[in-house]
Amino acid sequence: MKKSLYEWSSSEFSHLPWRKNRTLYKTLVSEIMLQQTNVSTVLKHFERFLSVYPNVQSLASSTEEEVCSHWQGLGYYRRARNLRKAAISIVDDFNGKFPKKFEDLISIPGIGAYTANALIAIGRNESALALDANLERVFSRVYGIKEYKGPKLLKMIQSREEEILKDFKINTFGARVINESVMDLGRVYCQAKKADCLLCPIKNKCTVFTKGLDPLSFPLVKEKKKKFFELKLLRIVVKEGNKLYAYVKNDEQWLSGQWEIPTFVLYSEDMSLKQYPILDIEEDDEYHDDYEELKMIKTAITKYKISNYIKVMDKARFKSFLKDHKFKLSSYSRVPFLVDEYHFSSTTLKCLTAISDS
Repeated sequence: MKKSLYEWSSSEFSHLPWRKNRTLYKTLVSEIMLQQTNVSTVLKHFERFLSVYPNVQSLASSTEEEVCSHWQGLGYYRRARNLRKAAISIVDDFNGKFPKKFEDLISIPGIGAYTANALIAIGRNESALALDANLERVFSRVYGIKEYKGPKLLKMIQSREEEILKDFKINTFGARVINESVMDLGRVYCQAKKADCLLCPIKNKCTVFTKGLDPLSFPLVKEKKKKFFELKLLRIVVKEGNKLYAYVKNDEQWLSGQWEIPTFVLYSEDMSLKQYPILDIEEDDEYHDDYEELKMIKTAITKYKISNYIKVMDKARFKSFLKDHKFKLSSYSRVPFLVDEYHFSSTTLKCLTAISDS
């Protein structure tokens, strides 16, 4: 492959903070952050997070709540919890040192096959392919592999790993440069829904380009008919001074580990939804309201379009409300609002802003 690919990548992206003064720990943090999050967002948070947790030992000694608090803005908080679990395992099981073998790396909670290969190829600069979506797509097009995106395609690419690394001149440039340059290529010129082939630095070595094929048909992608469900929720705000009634989301719920105000289902198109308790209000219920008249904000998560109706109650009415609907007050805690150790969900913050602005 032409050296120009690597020159282009280096000139455009060597400034990325995780590519400077490399350590395996920095590689781990950046790779976890970059999962499901774009580079521009990670750039806003990476160095700040490293200033709080500069090494694997400091991260391992933190609490889950603390890590999630410092992860704020990156979303998908399960990644933050997995990163902390990985740090604890590295400290406890490997004396604070990253193991070298792939088998040992994937034994660490929170580290899967991709991250293990990234630590080997990018972190250690040793022979491996960290097959993320970008590498999968680029290699599908470069080698003309017309297969559906997913496990089968990944296996086909993995079977050609030695050939690919040789073609991309691993002995000259090393695994780190190859992996990062192809990631950059997939992110910039060889995207899933847009391919700027004429600008691609390796177009003359690409099977799809040289044969005049449609790059967007590689790899094959199964069409997904996305069904959105309407969901109406009642969000109850009960404040006492600087404290707020709230509960922490468990591992089976959306945004687990975050704090949320009491929330109940008013209506759901998805009958299988079990994220929140269902509120069954009869017409003659003492607390029946026309909830359509309440302050409402729109949010969305996964396949749900949510209307959040916000109701303010004092403590006495909240206790009666729970009693009448057979819910337990013990399910909620009075916690200080806007204290770093309590990480409130973005919807809770939006609800509080909405009522303060009204």
